[in-house]
Amino acid sequence: MLTRRQFLLTASAVPFLQAKEQIITVNGAIRPQQMGRTLIHEHLLVDFIGADKISVDRWSREEVLKVVLPYLLEVKKQGVKTFLDCTPAFLGRDVHLLQLAAQKSGLHILTNTGYYGAVDNKYLPKWAFTETAEQLADRWTAEFENGIDGTDVRPGFIKIGVNPGPLSELHRKLVRAAGLTHLRTGLTICSHTGPALAAFEEIEELQRTGVHPSAFVWVHAQGESNKNLYTKAAQMGAWVSLDGMGWGDWENYASWIDLLKSNRLLNRVLISHDAGWYKPGEPNGGSFVGFTALFEKVFPILRQKGFTQADFDQLLVHNPAEAFKIQVRKR
Repeated sequence: MLTRRQFLLTASAVPFLQAKEQIITVNGAIRPQQMGRTLIHEHLLVDFIGADKISVDRWSREEVLKVVLPYLLEVKKQGVKTFLDCTPAFLGRDVHLLQLAAQKSGLHILTNTGYYGAVDNKYLPKWAFTETAEQLADRWTAEFENGIDGTDVRPGFIKIGVNPGPLSELHRKLVRAAGLTHLRTGLTICSHTGPALAAFEEIEELQRTGVHPSAFVWVHAQGESNKNLYTKAAQMGAWVSLDGMGWGDWENYASWIDLLKSNRLLNRVLISHDAGWYKPGEPNGGSFVGFTALFEKVFPILRQKGFTQADFDQLLVHNPAEAFKIQVRKR
């Protein structure tokens, strides 16, 4: 049940959102048709030091760009035009870095708002433990309305994270906050999840908040062993994100995508690598996994299974545009 304040906030956002369909990149708004080929889950930089110690002083943007730019230019050669950087706040989100990367590569890059509760809450700021879901949603909505960290860069989606298994009360609060933020802004919710138990609890929590499952991306769905649950989630309207292709297991990824196609649910599938990334504190940023395995390893297998260019366009062009356009999706 929405409070009167939540209803008014949501209603006030509707005229702006209905004016025209938009995708919000770090360098401003574009139309969904301008996204083109899109990688929906990647990372340029991640710092695992923890929310209480993280600082942009731990890396040099110039040095990071030297490492990451060749990988962005490499993926442009595969026809990619848009890149979602899924590093959240307190894990290394740096909108200045992302703006520079977008300008130098020519890619559309999206960043996010939200908090990451997975890994037993190591990456949550202290106020995430004490504030209400509405207070957290106020913070995330403010980033959408006013910009991130004193800049004019606005988030293009919501990123949260939960632990596997039944949701804790803290993680339920993060999900509710994401739902409230969605209703106010129209931003799509991406949740680092993995196994299906948490994913379906998240969907239920969002529905109780008034949000339709089509606003939810089940991130790292490959972590669920019962692949038939992909079908259940997709039939509910959720997005099934098979997004670890940077790390091998390509035959299985192809089989899982083929399963969803055979069930006529290819239009609910998102794919990416979850690859990268510069690691502050390691020499030269440590090892870096590029963003091309999907094209070089998975697509050839899918072609052998009868996938066409239209199928690949569905996965990399049409689905991302539909998933991430700014739109309030009410239950």
